[in-house]
Amino acid sequence: MAQTNVKFNFPDFSSNTSAICLPFLIKEKAYQTTSQCQVYIVTEWLLQRNKATMWSHQSGLFLLQIKHKLEFPTTRNQCLTPMNQLLVALRFYATGSFQLVVGDTFAISKTTVCLTVHRVTDAIATLRDKYVKFPSTGEEERSTMQSFYSRSKMPGVIGAIDCTHVPIQSPGSDNAEIYRNRKGFFSVNVQLVCDPTGYISNVVARWPGSVHDSTIFDSSQLRAMMEMQQVTGILVGDGGYACRRYMLTPLNNPTTAAERAYNAAQILARNCIERTIGILKRRFPALKYGLRLKLTNTLPVIVAIVVLHNIAVTLGEDEPDDDEELLQYIAQKRLKLLADVGNQSPADIDLPTVAANQPAAMAMRRALIDTHFT
Repeated sequence: MAQTNVKFNFPDFSSNTSAICLPFLIKEKAYQTTSQCQVYIVTEWLLQRNKATMWSHQSGLFLLQIKHKLEFPTTRNQCLTPMNQLLVALRFYATGSFQLVVGDTFAISKTTVCLTVHRVTDAIATLRDKYVKFPSTGEEERSTMQSFYSRSKMPGVIGAIDCTHVPIQSPGSDNAEIYRNRKGFFSVNVQLVCDPTGYISNVVARWPGSVHDSTIFDSSQLRAMMEMQQVTGILVGDGGYACRRYMLTPLNNPTTAAERAYNAAQILARNCIERTIGILKRRFPALKYGLRLKLTNTLPVIVAIVVLHNIAVTLGEDEPDDDEELLQYIAQKRLKLLADVGNQSPADIDLPTVAANQPAAMAMRRALIDTHFT
């Protein structure tokens, strides 16, 4: 009997496509009717149109850095190639759902997807020191400060700092409630520092959602480096942080023209971190709608996603658009999984406390206002 081949057509991406729609695993299914033996062949396919997604022709170059960690010693049992493992992980980062990845990839089981995601995540996370770096040389520091100054007229700024909550499932155990944030759902509070281009120079992903932003910074290695003056320059943060000699925060009640000019410049300098967090969660919506993983597996995923984001920024890739259909689907699923706080009134939700300012730092801020913004 003649052999019959059935192939799936490649989708048409002539229009602009956001990164959260990709990657896809396109499969060809070939079978012989005589033996009724089905053979599944995973076709490695990436979009070739320039700037279509953050994973165009550059994805192959990136894969070379982690390929040795993804290769199997044999090809038995139709094991996934390193490229297909990367594609599976990227699809998970876009959705945060093993079931969605399984649905997209047809013949790959949920167990295989789970193991693949963790395998690729560990490989990508090892690149953190290479792709998530704070300005270290004099040239890098001057370039970053000049970039901030050209946008906000705020001198000496080396980075903008803020924290964002990544929803997670309840970690269980007696300590589960410390992961419930002030908005009522379980999360990990992630500290990020970025420059005006959206490049994330520092990430801390290990604190429960109930921990305040200033506590995370006070316990971070970055603060220790700035206290020891190993880093030149200052950070800009919101009013939840304490004013320090290396941290400029806004004035609560500006009264003079100079104070209002300072606040305006400080807000402009700080705007990039809020924008970067938005881009990060649009590029990888799993960070917005939640990660249903064990806590020990959640933290490496966050770091790996930051690494991938920085690669996209370094390559100058376009910012992703929202995929409304995918976002609505994920949002409906997450509403069933995350804690429901609809019956909780605003009075029942604890507001964040404001860290105490240092008098010497406030004097430094006053001197900056009087000399630069008068």
